Amino acid sequence: MIRRTDQPLRILLSNDDGIHAPGLQVLEKIARALSDDIWIVAPESEQSGAAHSLTLGRPLRIRKLGDKTFSVDGTPTDCVMIALNKLITDRPPDLVLSGVNHGSNLGEDVTYSGTVAAAMEATLFGLPAIALSQEVSDHADFSYEPALHFGPEVIKRLITQTWPADVLLNINFPDIAVQKISGVRIVKQGLRNINDNIFEWKDPRGRPFFWIGGVTRDNSPTESDTDLEAIQEGAISVTPLHLDLTHSSTLETLRLAFL
Repeated sequence: MIRRTDQPLRILLSNDDGIHAPGLQVLEKIARALSDDIWIVAPESEQSGAAHSLTLGRPLRIRKLGDKTFSVDGTPTDCVMIALNKLITDRPPDLVLSGVNHGSNLGEDVTYSGTVAAAMEATLFGLPAIALSQEVSDHADFSYEPALHFGPEVIKRLITQTWPADVLLNINFPDIAVQKISGVRIVKQGLRNINDNIFEWKDPRGRPFFWIGGVTRDNSPTESDTDLEAIQEGAISVTPLHLDLTHSSTLETLRLAFL
C-alpha cells in the first residue's frame, strides 16, 4: 500500500519514448487524476530498447522545461536515478509511473524495455513503481484511449494493495475500443513464439543493412494465463515482476554438485 501522509500523493513520471512523447502526456493526465504533486523527468530523446542501461562514458545534461519538469540526455534509468538523487530532494515520491509506452511490453519485452527499466530503477530505490504500455495493432488508427480511460482506476486499485519492495508492476492495455475491453487480468509474464525479427535491405549504393524489430510481431502466447493471452483476449494485463532473477530450485540442484 502506498504510504499515506498529510501531504498530497507525490508521483514521479518517466518513460523511454522521450520528454515530448504523446504517451507521456497521457501518463500525466492519468497521474493528475490521482494527485497534483507531479514531477516529470524523462529522456531528451527516444530511448526505446535501452533496457536498464546507465550512461557511464560521458556527462549527463539536465534541462528544466517547466515547474517540476526536466529532460535528461540519457537513458530512462539515468532519469530516475538523477530525479531521486538530485532533483526531488525534500521528500521522495510515493509512487513512480513509467510510460505510457507506444507499444506493448509483453513477455520477453520486459528485458529490453526502457519503460520497464525506469520502474525497475525506482523499485531498487525502494519505491512503488508501475510501468504502463499501450498496445499498437494498427499504426494508422492508433489511440491511447484505453490507457487514458482505464489507467486512473487501475492504478487507484493497485495502490490500495501491498506488494513486496523488490516487485514492480507491469500494465499493458489492448488496442481495442474501450467498450470492448473485457476487464483486468492479473497474469504472469508470457513467452512468444520467437521468430526472426531482423530485417535486411540494401541502401541506395547496394550495400546491405539490417534493422532489428519489425512493424508487426507474433504475439501468440505459448501458454495460458499470461500477459500475452490477456491482451490477445482483449483484457488489460497486470503482471508483478520480481527483481530477484535467481531460480531457486536450480540453485539447490547446483549446490548438490559441490557437496
